Amino acid sequence: MTLIDVAIIGGGASGTTTAFHLANKGKNICILEKNNYSSMRICGGGMSAAVQNWFPFELNPVIEEVITNVEFSWNLADKVVAELSGSSPFWIVQRENLDSFILDQAINSGCKLFTNFDVVKIKKHSNVWRITALDGRQIESKAIVIADGSQSKWPETFGLGPKKPSYASTFAGRVKRKGNLKSKTARFEFGLVDNGFAWAFPLKNEVNIGMGTFLNNNNSIPSKKILTSFLPDLGFDPSEIIGQEAKLRVWNGHNNLNGEGILLVGDSASICDPFLAEGLRPALMSGYEAAKNLNAWLDGNIKNLDGYSKTMKTNWGNSMAWGKRISQVFYRFPKVGYKLGVKRSTAPKRIAEILSGKISYEDIAKRVINRLLFQR
Repeated sequence: MTLIDVAIIGGGASGTTTAFHLANKGKNICILEKNNYSSMRICGGGMSAAVQNWFPFELNPVIEEVITNVEFSWNLADKVVAELSGSSPFWIVQRENLDSFILDQAINSGCKLFTNFDVVKIKKHSNVWRITALDGRQIESKAIVIADGSQSKWPETFGLGPKKPSYASTFAGRVKRKGNLKSKTARFEFGLVDNGFAWAFPLKNEVNIGMGTFLNNNNSIPSKKILTSFLPDLGFDPSEIIGQEAKLRVWNGHNNLNGEGILLVGDSASICDPFLAEGLRPALMSGYEAAKNLNAWLDGNIKNLDGYSKTMKTNWGNSMAWGKRISQVFYRFPKVGYKLGVKRSTAPKRIAEILSGKISYEDIAKRVINRLLFQR
């Protein structure tokens, strides 16, 4: 059995990003994907244009819509519109297209893809990881990257990430026409969803629609009831949507994301934004940073992978610590939160700047929290 450099479990956005940056440096890489890769991957699909900085190739071929306006509403009324400044600040993609596009770049750089590879066992023998699939296939590697999403069992198995993961109850779906959602406009609806919000993001000829609840989320989200109100406001019949409910891991404190020869990336690392549910930007960031550390480690330039966890804490976690505090206050007092956190003259612009990656929660959190707590 040939020993490879890195085996990546999961072929989503974070896994393919990691694979590309490793393969592009000449490393022997494979992706182990549980499913057939052609399946549709429904999610919001929104990401800051700043993610382009992590790739040497243009992402334009998979950009379906460039958002220039963000529209907010409370119970389908009391609307506020924020304009995004600058060029291409916020992009919308179809996840299956983004993932496949990055995967193609990785394969062209030498990465191997194994589909229908359902990992059932991971065991380390001396300094070699042995990964076994349900059908008996085995892969041996010097390092592994866990990139198989929010439902992954492997973080707990290896004592990585939060001891008690925090989950958002979510629904994500797609309608195969545009309805009355304005072109280049993302929609956020507060009020219909307890402890959370609903959203609608335009594609070329379709719309990604979803919702999430971030507090007291042990129960499933009442998506059918919410969609019955939200979809007609967008010009759709509730029967038109194709989607599914899921539990999404969200950021829940600073945690160790690496061990000896093992890293967590993407949703398996519990790095999704706990306030606005932004998951693509941190997924791509984590894939880029994971590959950078693995390349240095494989080349013998660093002794361990601890720098990955430290970088993710600095570049993402510090902002999310404040994002979580904002979330806990905002969603406990949502009507006040909308009044003071959205309708305030400067608030929509700040939210838009967070979505576009121009500022972090850390830049605004203390003022926002004090306003919500003491002016309600």
